[in-house]
Amino acid sequence: MSYLEDLLKKSVPELSDLFVRRRRRVPKGLLEALEVDRRQGAHQLAKRIRERYRENRSEGQRLHFLLRFEIELWSQGYGMVAGCDEAGMAPLAGPVVAGAVILPQNYKLRGLNDSKKILDPEKRDELAQQIKRDAVCWSAGFAEVEEIDKINIYHAGLLAMQRAVQGLTSQPDFILVDARKIPNCQTPQRGIIRGDALSASIAAASIIAKTTRDAHMRELDQMYSGYGLAIHKGYPTPEHCRALKELGALPIHRRSFARVREALGLDPIQAELFAPEEEIPQEMAAGS
Repeated sequence: MSYLEDLLKKSVPELSDLFVRRRRRVPKGLLEALEVDRRQGAHQLAKRIRERYRENRSEGQRLHFLLRFEIELWSQGYGMVAGCDEAGMAPLAGPVVAGAVILPQNYKLRGLNDSKKILDPEKRDELAQQIKRDAVCWSAGFAEVEEIDKINIYHAGLLAMQRAVQGLTSQPDFILVDARKIPNCQTPQRGIIRGDALSASIAAASIIAKTTRDAHMRELDQMYSGYGLAIHKGYPTPEHCRALKELGALPIHRRSFARVREALGLDPIQAELFAPEEEIPQEMAAGS
């Protein structure tokens, strides 16, 4: 008995579990056999498998499009291309965290996208774990609240990026960065507007940054109960602002941010989120 004949002895729900839910590779001839199968649900299953083919083709095209910046660089001889992005610029509490990742050439991971577009936290965590397993190397860099208040959030984001890149165990030949350029970095780099949605390497870095920061905020929630840090991750939600007003500011709250200063009864600081780029002192970049 052939493998196909053996498969067709299974029930339609069993076949659906194998080839739709578990997305197993469809053997040659199965689709055609289902289309002439008289069992109830067989034709519908064939239709769903064809839809899966279309989805796979569309996803493959999307993932190839995400690699267009990397493909150009690889063709120019830059074998080790890193992506870098940060998470946590807007929150009132906690650090800003950056991720840096070097992916294997022609790497395609189903579902890889800008972390902000992946709304399911479990899906983000799954993708992060897969990226960490598959990457040539990856790293996360932190800029703490004290540094944010000292040098402002814009430069703290750059500082976290510097530390993430410095933490890579392999030296990149080129760095793709979301929207900005990293100061005090000798490696060739390119800032790409909306890079986390346009480059696979930056998208992977954004997922590393987001999931690393979220995990850190869950740890801080264990230290500081009553603020809901595990839920809102420090972002200025109504619940967070209410807790800040009622319970006061924590050591992890950013005192350079207006809502925190208001809770402390301090005058606001006139500062832009994205100030003109200036170099970060080398000793601070090194994390001293």
